[in-house]
Amino acid sequence: MRSSRVNRQVRTLRLALTLVVIAGSLIGCGSPSGTSHPAPTPSVVADAAGFVHPGVMDSRGQLDFVRQQLRAQAQPWKAAFDAMMASQYAGLGYVAKPRAVVDCGPYDHPDNGCSDERRDADAAYTSALAWYLTGDERYARKSIQVMDAWSATLTDHTGSNAPLQSGWAASVWTRAAEIVRYTYAGSWPDLARFQDLLRKVYLPKVITGSTSNGNWELSMIEATQDIGVFLEDRHAYDTAATMYLDRVPAYIYLTSDGPQPRISVRTHASTPDQITKYWWGQSTLVDGVAQETCRDFAHTGYGLSAIAHIAETSRIQQHDLYPQVADRLRAALELHSKYQLGQPMPTWLCGGQLQRELGPVTEVAYNALHNRMHLDLPDTERLTDKQRPAGLDMFSMWETLTHADNPG
Repeated sequence: MRSSRVNRQVRTLRLALTLVVIAGSLIGCGSPSGTSHPAPTPSVVADAAGFVHPGVMDSRGQLDFVRQQLRAQAQPWKAAFDAMMASQYAGLGYVAKPRAVVDCGPYDHPDNGCSDERRDADAAYTSALAWYLTGDERYARKSIQVMDAWSATLTDHTGSNAPLQSGWAASVWTRAAEIVRYTYAGSWPDLARFQDLLRKVYLPKVITGSTSNGNWELSMIEATQDIGVFLEDRHAYDTAATMYLDRVPAYIYLTSDGPQPRISVRTHASTPDQITKYWWGQSTLVDGVAQETCRDFAHTGYGLSAIAHIAETSRIQQHDLYPQVADRLRAALELHSKYQLGQPMPTWLCGGQLQRELGPVTEVAYNALHNRMHLDLPDTERLTDKQRPAGLDMFSMWETLTHADNPG
């Protein structure tokens, strides 16, 4: 009896997915300029293991929403799209610069292929977005060309920053690959080779986590999760979720944590002095202070961006992590946005001296927390509006285009 019931459930799921595909095929696709291009081919929404595709940062529904706004020449999406298409990353003549071994040190010293790899991943993702939003197949082929160049060449990452570099690059490669694989009807003969690249070169570098600063591990968790989605690797995906729920409470403080911040199981700090040192000297704790706040806002922004990206992908994958991190993420965004907007620094926070370089990292989280969850984030709203259209900052890019006011 139990087996029959399961079989009926599977048949029902398949029928529902078929109806979704048929419905998708009835939706036309015009380019923002009004020229006629074929619509991206609809794809099955979820595989038998429950993964949703495309499902790394951008769902099909989100991409379709953006396409609708562009057809209507609506803002801020049109300005964001124009900025993306004017960038070097959208050029059909873009040439990848792959190498066999990417060797990265702190702050890209040395930079043996590090910047090239990140730029090429950015170009692959930009081209994938351009393909879906315009229907011009040349962009899909360009994205594949860039990914193929690296899958044919790269064998390893070395240097002290190898895990971080792997995390940054893999999280962007997978965004591009998800869109192309699941919306483009053309061929990708070397898809299996690209899958092997993720499985054998990137995943081993990121899946074990990090004892370093939180932005490192959060970027590595993002890559692990994204590779899990693309490869339909449930173990990788679940490992990322477990690490995430350990690291986020250890990265953003809430007063409910008590007099000391939480510590990740992979962090070698246990005494009060060690914990304060790990928190870059900050001993006065208030809601929203992050482990790297007193390092600088730039690295803190990387951490907050990864937190939002991971939660966004989890929501698409029907495993929504936003409710478990929303209070912390909201508090951190409000605290850092307030000072990024220019409010004078109190002396109790980082001695009153901070490098305020919070990049364009607020769009994804603001849309999720404010527009979907109806939380109040006034300072984040002001900063998000001020920074639009959000451009490119490491592994955060074009997020006004993809996530501004996007119901998903």
